[in-house]
Amino acid sequence: MSLIAARNVSLSFGQTPALRGASLSVDAGEILAIMGPSGSGKSTLLHCLAGILTPDTGEIHFDGRRVDTLPETARSALRRDAFGFVFQFGQLVPELTAEENVALPLLLNGVRRAAAVREARDWFPRLGLDGLEQRRSGELSGGQAQRVALARGLVARPRVLFADEPTGALDSLTGEQVMDLLVDAARERGTTVVLVTHEPRVAAYADREVVVRDGRVHSLTAEPVVS
Repeated sequence: MSLIAARNVSLSFGQTPALRGASLSVDAGEILAIMGPSGSGKSTLLHCLAGILTPDTGEIHFDGRRVDTLPETARSALRRDAFGFVFQFGQLVPELTAEENVALPLLLNGVRRAAAVREARDWFPRLGLDGLEQRRSGELSGGQAQRVALARGLVARPRVLFADEPTGALDSLTGEQVMDLLVDAARERGTTVVLVTHEPRVAAYADREVVVRDGRVHSLTAEPVVS
């Protein structure tokens, strides 16, 4: 039984189709890379899997539960409780310190501030960020900010981490460092990872790769796309 599944998902923005019957499954604990050129629909598919976007047709399932028919309040709760996110430019809250940014998902889940900050601080030595806890996003390098974003995505122990071009704004060396940290942290916690990228060197970190072309998913292995 797959942890996440998309079945014949279609979605258009106005008259422009983004997905045209895309189907995909992800097993628990798997790291899956979704590849494809710009405009292929790969990020749209990730946003549908995460319950951010609702498809026009088709079905999205998570852990045996249909997601696309849930009301927005229920999908928001699912994203808060079960999912973590890392985006291309980190999207840190500029008014918060680095440790407050990492603690944010815990605070939103009702964890007391002292406990949330304590949990957040534990990530800084693990990610090579010692001494940067009180800095704000404008005082961090791109690689440092993305490592803070990675800690924020994992701090609440999500079942699934959705990463949309997490190295797209980084140089090659820094991108490799971030991917090493992402994979190690995910393996340690058994976190399922759905990774969108257009870079083969980033996709190589995954257990399996699929390609999105013209809004459809093409598997790069002999495995079925949907189970």
